[in-house]
Amino acid sequence: MPNTAASPDQGKEKGVTLFGMDPLIILDHYEMDYHHSYAQDSPFFVGLSKGNLLGSRCTACRYFYATPRSHCMQCGSPTRWEPLPPTGQIHTFTVCYYGGERFLGETPFTLILVEFQEVDTLFLSRLKGLAPHHVSIGLPVQPRFAKEPTFKVTDVWFEPV
Repeated sequence: MPNTAASPDQGKEKGVTLFGMDPLIILDHYEMDYHHSYAQDSPFFVGLSKGNLLGSRCTACRYFYATPRSHCMQCGSPTRWEPLPPTGQIHTFTVCYYGGERFLGETPFTLILVEFQEVDTLFLSRLKGLAPHHVSIGLPVQPRFAKEPTFKVTDVWFEPV
């Protein structure tokens, strides 16, 4: 069956616009408010709002995570919050030529994995302030924080030292 467009008013009485029949495609508007809890990770996001980057250190084996963890993935013991070092270096990177709606204005952008001295895991973030062709592994970087926090992980990014 050929793909046929519906008239602008067809299907609107039920909040759906029919676009075609092969396959059937509809536009269905969806909107809601979502209440999200960061639960045990809340101190990490509050820290970002205050310009602090916090990691999680195991209280037993001392394994140090660059990202929020309530319990150690090595031994299962609880962790405690500790500040990450003020600088790190690029462990690896990729240039993103397509991103979600939030990042369309920044495309292309560079995603980096940051390696901190004496921290056992890496931190994924964006790199700003440097053209993609100038990025290199080992480049020293430092965190920067949003002036108006949204309590999301995008409140932190890195720039060259």
